[in-house]
Amino acid sequence: MKKRILVLFVLAALIAVGSVWATGDAQDGKAETGKPVVIQIGYENNPGEPVDLAIHEWKRLIEERSKGSMKVDIFPSSQLGSKNEIIDQMLAGMNVITLADGAFYADRGVPDLGITFGPYLFASWDEAWKLTKSDWWKSQLKILESKGLKILTANWIYGDRHTLVKRPIRQVSDFKGLKIRVPNNLIQVKGLEVMGATPTPLPLGDVYTALQQGVVDGLENPLPVLYNGKFHEVAKYLTLDAHVKNFTTWLCGTTFFNSLTPEQQNILTQTGDEAGLFNNKLQDNLTAETLAKFKADGVEIIEVDIIPFQNQAKQFYSLPDFTSRWSPGLYDTVSKAKAVN
Repeated sequence: MKKRILVLFVLAALIAVGSVWATGDAQDGKAETGKPVVIQIGYENNPGEPVDLAIHEWKRLIEERSKGSMKVDIFPSSQLGSKNEIIDQMLAGMNVITLADGAFYADRGVPDLGITFGPYLFASWDEAWKLTKSDWWKSQLKILESKGLKILTANWIYGDRHTLVKRPIRQVSDFKGLKIRVPNNLIQVKGLEVMGATPTPLPLGDVYTALQQGVVDGLENPLPVLYNGKFHEVAKYLTLDAHVKNFTTWLCGTTFFNSLTPEQQNILTQTGDEAGLFNNKLQDNLTAETLAKFKADGVEIIEVDIIPFQNQAKQFYSLPDFTSRWSPGLYDTVSKAKAVN
């Protein structure tokens, strides 16, 4: 009887120790459960766009490099909700990733990052990449992480943003009176206001119907996004104003990122950059091809003298909406950080 009691006591002690170990592993989020970490990547873009194709490449790389410890589910066309809704999900701790730009980060407590989406800020992509490798950029990412958001990769070309409308824009004054759809952030709202348009924030998935119903007169976005959304079925004038050189970033919540092992974190960021290079090659190849498709579908392509547009946009950088929130001398700081020798 005494031996049986002793055996039971030892078994109980072992179970208790095992429970402590299991609890410790669960708390640091790095337990080896044998089940893969499932990541949901959601975005507003439609299947077939360069971003969508590159996300499938990112999924392949993640699952291959992680040897089954990470699984990726892809949700295009706003299936997980709008950008802001997905960001709210990641702040709540969910395993989600989406793309966002400086304009959205400005509205999420990092106002200085908003300048990266200012009109005509970059003269070339090289300037954009120089900025994302600068000390200024790194300091901004630390602030963003303190807000609960982690940028995984920032080398993705989203494209030059052009304007597709129902009424032709041939000069700056033609913006006046036009209701142009923009994403729901202050930077892009004010960026179009200084050009004379009436910006109308809407989720991208609602724009086609809004064009049909006259809620908006047009929208702005890179060429593949404009074409694959079939917006040119309703709006037949494409102005190549290239008002923003739009590089984009992919992010997740810091809660989710910190729950991964160091190896999984490295896989996520390294493959993100590799998929970004894949995306950029697609973007380069598709520009001429997409313009040809627009022409074949009866869209008038309007090339404009950019200088008057650039001059009109300069007032954006002195708007009180931003100068009251930005660090002193921000425009000069960023101009130096992005300068390519």
